[in-house]
Amino acid sequence: MGRVVHFEISADDPERAIKFYQDAFGWKIQKYGEIEMDYWLINTGPKESNGIDGAIMKRYLPAGASTINTIEITNIEETIDKVIKAGGKKDTDVEIIPGVGKFCYCLDTEGNYFGILQPIEM
Repeated sequence: MGRVVHFEISADDPERAIKFYQDAFGWKIQKYGEIEMDYWLINTGPKESNGIDGAIMKRYLPAGASTINTIEITNIEETIDKVIKAGGKKDTDVEIIPGVGKFCYCLDTEGNYFGILQPIEM
């Protein structure tokens, strides 16, 4: 069975996107120098957690070619505030997904969609 093991976020202004994700989620982001393109590796948290890591890269794909990733968070209201303060936008109302948790779509500073999910406590 396949599962997501890496994500890439395309950005017109990578530095602006880096600041957004650092401010909104506390991710550690650093330049990756082993390839011939603007590419920054993202560490989203400890390796023993269930999350995945990814990268921000200079947008080179055609408009509309993007991936939507969902980010697990602990408090959806606080995270929405952080997203807005970091320059992003909340795009949908917060929904309750039965058996899953609270969810909504947001946009980052580059116009990329992402989801935020506050799982229900088991």
